[in-house]
Amino acid sequence: MKNKLGDLNNHLFAALERLNDESLSAEEIESEAKRASAIVAVADQVVSNADLQLRAAKLFADHGQAVLPMLPQIGKSE
Repeated sequence: MKNKLGDLNNHLFAALERLNDESLSAEEIESEAKRASAIVAVADQVVSNADLQLRAAKLFADHGQAVLPMLPQIGKSE
């Protein structure tokens, strides 16, 4: 996979830097704010998905093979 959570962090900071650009007009600030809101909405979903994957990995680490039928994406599905 090409994108990593570190890349997401970079995108979020880039959006923050664009919002902090004092040379922007009111219209440009409004446009950047809408763009930043869209980035944050997607970022929230990416982070939520990463959290779900981490919880599934923890279940597997804590309970071993017994949870694989309930976690078909990390194990063999029947």
